[in-house]
Amino acid sequence: MRILHTSDWHLGQFFINKSRAQEHQKFITWLLNQVVEYDVDAVIIAGDIFDTGSPPSYARELYNQFVIGMNKLGRQLIILAGNHDSVSTLNESKNILAHLNTQVIAAASDHLASQVLTLKNKTGEEGAIMCAIPYLRPRDLMQSRSGESAQQKQQALGLAIGQHYNDVFELAEQQRDEQFKTTNKRLPIIATGHLTTMGVTSSDSVRDIYIGSLEAFPAKDFPAADYIALGHIHRPQRVAKTDHIRYCGSPIPLSFDELGSDSEQSKKEVLLVDFKEGALNRVESLSVPLFQPMRVMKGNLNSIEQQLAKFKDNHIGNSQDDQLPTWLSIEVETQDYLSDLQQRIQTLTANMNVEILQLRRARKHQQQRIEREDKELLAELSPEDVFERRLANEVFETEDDKDRLIRLKTAFTDIVGELKTELNDED
Repeated sequence: MRILHTSDWHLGQFFINKSRAQEHQKFITWLLNQVVEYDVDAVIIAGDIFDTGSPPSYARELYNQFVIGMNKLGRQLIILAGNHDSVSTLNESKNILAHLNTQVIAAASDHLASQVLTLKNKTGEEGAIMCAIPYLRPRDLMQSRSGESAQQKQQALGLAIGQHYNDVFELAEQQRDEQFKTTNKRLPIIATGHLTTMGVTSSDSVRDIYIGSLEAFPAKDFPAADYIALGHIHRPQRVAKTDHIRYCGSPIPLSFDELGSDSEQSKKEVLLVDFKEGALNRVESLSVPLFQPMRVMKGNLNSIEQQLAKFKDNHIGNSQDDQLPTWLSIEVETQDYLSDLQQRIQTLTANMNVEILQLRRARKHQQQRIEREDKELLAELSPEDVFERRLANEVFETEDDKDRLIRLKTAFTDIVGELKTELNDED
């Protein structure tokens, strides 16, 4: 049995007012080709298929296009909801997609057996049992109790998530045992999840979840599944130094910080997972091409000028008619406040096939800009603007400071994200 593990597509995302539609279209075409080339039996999308609870029509079209493509190939598709996804949006086509060999799990269910799926290979034989666990909203697992402290709520939610995993896993084990009695064939158990686990590296584009109640789920509390396919974290990585608990990461860069400062390509991947004789055999990463050139440049003005000159030299002779413009993020270190910074950078990039999507001063100098904006009205700022400006007053240098910063961002973004999701579900 061979599965392909992917997550965090965020169909419909607008990146600094730029649509990702073409990138996602190219990725879907590429992914279907990989399914054929590597003889994949089933594809798992571990959450955040959409970027918002009310995705634009073209994002839904891409979603349906991939479902149809997988069905034509005769391969199984399992889609789990993430924290960006609307339960009602995914459920509205769930029953139709079930006739196209696609199972959609939008939320935790009181009927736990509905979250235990049988995965079949391309010949129709049973190949694995799956604990299909999507993003677990606190309200789906527990009731709020008055008078509880933040620590008590955190502990209660952690226990509730762990209990849900264990309950579903027990049903999967029972089903595996029953099938073994009739087939004498041991099937591996695959679990999924869309959450933050302890010790992972996040990125600016990740809306951390369980904010204010659970910062991260301990890896030791996952059940003893043969493979655990996770989503939510956009950087591919192992969890707790294990080979069988994996984040595959997002297939396209969803923020500039997912690129290295000097990288012209991001390290994006999907995971091929092989099972043999009822156990995990191998996990192989497939590098996803960079469908839209992106680059980060950091340094003082002289350094930025040198980097731009080198970039221009490397691209001399390339036909701009055939080449997409490179999206640039430029972070300038300067001791003085430069009112003409934008004009300087525009001059340096004149006649270059680039688009500057992000131009900012280094964080340690942002306070000078903030002091010049003190006449702004609160109504003119978004909650994110206010939060970022408050963070700019702090210094986060040590590893403990950086961990604290992640927790602060996690707490803020989940509160805002939960409110937006609830509003979308109500609509």
